[in-house]
Amino acid sequence: MDEENNGFEEMLPVEEGEGEEPEADVASLQKALAEEQAKANGYLANWQRSQADFLNYKKRTEQERYETAKHANGTLILALLPVLDDLERALENVPEKLAKSNWVDGIELISRKFKSILEGHGLSEIKAIGEPFDPNLHEAMLYSEGEEEMVVEEMQKGYRLHDQVLRPTKVSVGKGSEENYETSQEDIKEENNG
Repeated sequence: MDEENNGFEEMLPVEEGEGEEPEADVASLQKALAEEQAKANGYLANWQRSQADFLNYKKRTEQERYETAKHANGTLILALLPVLDDLERALENVPEKLAKSNWVDGIELISRKFKSILEGHGLSEIKAIGEPFDPNLHEAMLYSEGEEEMVVEEMQKGYRLHDQVLRPTKVSVGKGSEENYETSQEDIKEENNG
């Protein structure tokens, strides 16, 4: 068999320069390899960028979905707040002869359950009385005697949903003592005339 193979090799035409690697071919192959590696690196970079863009898109859409759900809850809860206000007002004004009845106890239980469900969805009451007036949290309805720039009376409860003010608290703000208020009014008049 070896003789046959040897004969076969002898029959093949031998091209000139075969078996030798000219430097031009090596250089062109290295150049082609470098170009292909650059393309591969470009494809890899584009793929990595696309993957990062997709992950960012996915996070952004999840956040938007969460915010949309949170906002939808806010609209519903805002619509339910007058019902909560009415329940609390009704329980504050129960006649004495009915105060100990099972029916009133049942209504108080319903009110507490209703409020706890809303709190479970992120609703919290805004503290007002004794707090400094904050226009981001409170809506000043009038000024009355009391410590200056402090909330002295709550007229309607305010609520937050998570970290967003859903409904500001309607309050009365202290203007200081009557004497301080008159003094400050006189100071204003003098500044305007002077």
